[in-house]
Amino acid sequence: MHFLSVLNLLAAAVVVIIHYEALSRIPAIINLLPVKPRLRILFAVFASLVAHIVEIWIFALVYYFQHHADNQASLEGTFDGSLIDAAYFSITTYTTVGFGDIQPIGDLRFLAGIESLVGLLLITWTASFIFIEMQRHWGKL
Repeated sequence: MHFLSVLNLLAAAVVVIIHYEALSRIPAIINLLPVKPRLRILFAVFASLVAHIVEIWIFALVYYFQHHADNQASLEGTFDGSLIDAAYFSITTYTTVGFGDIQPIGDLRFLAGIESLVGLLLITWTASFIFIEMQRHWGKL
């Protein structure tokens, strides 16, 4: 298997594991908080957002390094080669907003597809998680 394909799949696996660990630990933490249930829900939402942001940056780092590596993978368009532009591309891909001013070329197309699928899955997983936590604490609000 091609090295970049392995790197792409590894990035996706790391992101899923991070998300799993975050969502599995948040309920234990919020149940220990000596605050009103509505603040526990807010903590769960913000903790989930932090997990998503970390995951987006992991993909951004892979885009950045693959773009600057000596291979056929790149980001083109209004991409200036910066890490912040790689993060911008990553967030639009992760959230499935879509490509516009920056497009993946070569093997980065594969990573962009993987990131879109992973992002869609993890965002819906988070929505389900927050819904369950709200049901658990809703009567106490």
